[in-house]
Amino acid sequence: MQYHRNLHAWELALMLSLCFALLTGLWAQGTQARLAGRLVRLHVIAASDSAADQAEKLAVRDAVLRCLTPKLNGAESAGEARKIIMRAETLIFRAAKTATKQSVRVDFGTEHYPTRDYGAFALPAGDYDSLRITLGAGEGKNWWCVVFPPLCTQEALSPDAVETLSKQDRALITREDGEYEIRFRILELWDMVREKLEKG
Repeated sequence: MQYHRNLHAWELALMLSLCFALLTGLWAQGTQARLAGRLVRLHVIAASDSAADQAEKLAVRDAVLRCLTPKLNGAESAGEARKIIMRAETLIFRAAKTATKQSVRVDFGTEHYPTRDYGAFALPAGDYDSLRITLGAGEGKNWWCVVFPPLCTQEALSPDAVETLSKQDRALITREDGEYEIRFRILELWDMVREKLEKG
């Protein structure tokens, strides 16, 4: 009888652990999705890792930001920013072409991003709406930032940069004692589990 009682306690502990892991994972996924719904990211992929192609990537980034930033100044939500970007795809393409001799591909859609630390704040791994500019073969190191709210400029990458986000979102992406690392680690672990499940 003692054996059965111990087995029952072990099963209960395992079940509680699985429930906790599931709830934590659902929280992580919901938190990342809520944050992602408030952001639009910019992703510029170089043709190769050569010095010339990497310099061209940054020139294209600057040209695209000069074109896009004024258009997004009046946007009050990520949804509005998405519409502005999609309407401006031709202008974005032309702006990119002024800064490169490479072929240019402009896409707007959902992309999976790793965790990215910008210094003043960081963004958890996950799926984000993304304006992607691919140069040439697109085999070089990439550059990314947040185009809405406007966090791409050097001035934006400051402690005040995230003030445009809600208090709850700022608490997630900015450092405060050790909780920042714990929150991000949970999101990263859940993201890895989800990727493995999706790959079967």
